[in-house]
Amino acid sequence: MLSRLGALLQQAVEMREPSLDLLEAFTEHWKGITGYYLEATDESVPARQTDIPWRLKQMLDILVYEEKQRPAGETGPCLEYLLQHKVLETLGTLGKAEYPPGMRQQVLLFFSRVLGQVQHPLLHYLNVHRPVQKLLQLSGDHLGSGTEKEEVQFAAVLCAKIKQDPTLLTHILEGKSVLNGKRAQKLPACPVEEGAEHPLGTAAAAEPSPPRRDSNLVTALVGLSKSKRCARLHGPRRHPRHGEGQLEVVADAISEAVEERFFQGILQPQLLQMSELDVLRATATLTGTVRQIRAPPLLHRLVLFLLGPDRHPEIPGDTPHPLRTQLINRCNHLSDEISLASLRLFEELLQKPHEHVTHSLALRNLEARGYLQRNPPAPDERGPLEPDPEDGLDLEEDPYFTDGFPDAGFGMAKISLPASAPSGKGQVSEVVSSFLCLVPEEAKTSSCMEEGGYDTYVHDALGTVQACRASAAPWGWPPAPRPLDACHPEGTFYEGHFLKVLFDRMAQILDQPYSLNLQVTSVLSRLATFPHPHLHEYLLDPYLNLAPGCRSLFSVLVRVIGDLMQRLQRVPHFRAKLLLVRRQLMGLVPGEQMDHTMLFKGVVVLEEFCKELAAIALVKGPPEGPP
Repeated sequence: MLSRLGALLQQAVEMREPSLDLLEAFTEHWKGITGYYLEATDESVPARQTDIPWRLKQMLDILVYEEKQRPAGETGPCLEYLLQHKVLETLGTLGKAEYPPGMRQQVLLFFSRVLGQVQHPLLHYLNVHRPVQKLLQLSGDHLGSGTEKEEVQFAAVLCAKIKQDPTLLTHILEGKSVLNGKRAQKLPACPVEEGAEHPLGTAAAAEPSPPRRDSNLVTALVGLSKSKRCARLHGPRRHPRHGEGQLEVVADAISEAVEERFFQGILQPQLLQMSELDVLRATATLTGTVRQIRAPPLLHRLVLFLLGPDRHPEIPGDTPHPLRTQLINRCNHLSDEISLASLRLFEELLQKPHEHVTHSLALRNLEARGYLQRNPPAPDERGPLEPDPEDGLDLEEDPYFTDGFPDAGFGMAKISLPASAPSGKGQVSEVVSSFLCLVPEEAKTSSCMEEGGYDTYVHDALGTVQACRASAAPWGWPPAPRPLDACHPEGTFYEGHFLKVLFDRMAQILDQPYSLNLQVTSVLSRLATFPHPHLHEYLLDPYLNLAPGCRSLFSVLVRVIGDLMQRLQRVPHFRAKLLLVRRQLMGLVPGEQMDHTMLFKGVVVLEEFCKELAAIALVKGPPEGPP
């Protein structure tokens, strides 16, 4: 039987005025779909038993036919109608409502067919890529809904379009809020950016805000990969009529699109050249993408794209991988917001189960243990210094002054020191004591509150260290440091770009915003939890005999304490104001403006960070093997 569409098409050809009749037919079918919702009385009738699928198919055929009758690139009246009347927006809403039952499946099919069969570039239009994003978000939110096959087809069409035009990824991978979902700080009244974290004592934890999904292709694919119904599609390709192998095809397509098109073609130039506001947006989107990616092949590509493949020790000023250099530099940017976003990106990377992340950022420069003093220092020609009877400990024997810098002679008489300082690898109790006693008593505040917080750090460290050990177990890390006689450092030790930036930031803890201090210490504590013996030694052993000109995390903290001791004497009522700021951070008293607030907040973070490092050192135990 000749359908009404066929009759209209024939009439259009005869009258040589196809536009009017095609538009009439198109709008008639669209009104028929919307009219169903006004006339239907039985809400249980499946969509496939209504005339909706037929009408959607007719609308598709009209769009395809209209395009073939017009010059290439020209928009016909039916397509104009679809765009101007937000037909796809409405269909997306109907699919989300899943009324009638099975409507979501019909909407996915229509989107896939329109995007796949209409040659005119559609995804650049707001009224197309916005409903596409919403449909992707819907796909990730309804796992196990029975439409996985249609969702895979939809994703495959988008991947094909991206390969044709890489700029489409700016529309399809448009994230909303990738900073949500982090665990909340334990200071509810702290006015810091969302996503910063650093527990302070045992203060009441704020309720974390619920994570929001990002409407993007990566998220949808991650969700599909978790679907039991799609699990079989990961395996070897089967006969195409069964639909199996489609997810594998999509995974291949998105891997190529994300790596070769998005990463190299779009994101890299943007990150290297864009404005500060765009840098913030791009870095946040990238952080969210890193958080979502779990598939090992795609994660491997992402890590190598961001950090480069190099594994040899770094040389100061060398920039073999420009994107890695830019991302690390932005952790110490003039804009605090950019620094914060960049640090969050690296914290997210350090949480991924990929060995190359820690190797590229830190371990490659610690392999030869070049930070250690190889030979005893030559005796001073002026003869040995007379020890100060008030100090009772020669500075050269003092583990807090072994970083080889000539200006390390600030007064530290009020810091509690161990009775003796062995040459590296102190006992666990001594290491823990060194971190806990680092901040002078007059600058401590937790002991004056009802909580001290150390037990909380030990509890948290247990879980974090165990998770880190489990993640690193397949990487084949040695249980003990390399013997020094087997290490042959080339030239002067360089901690590497990433650790240098972190140490430089740590040195500014008394002069930078509270949120930045939280994030810097969070990244450093994450590094300290890794079980590699060189990383453990370099970050958690206060008793290292450092080579001249070298610094460790502990030596950086010592310098900060020396600066603090000098400032403490110059600020009137330092102790009382410091306690007040701590109470404000914990939400116990209202916040109020006062001089030196940034300094006081820095001192609070410093005290808590030292407790956190002590807890990590306690949980990890002593470093093993030869010194």
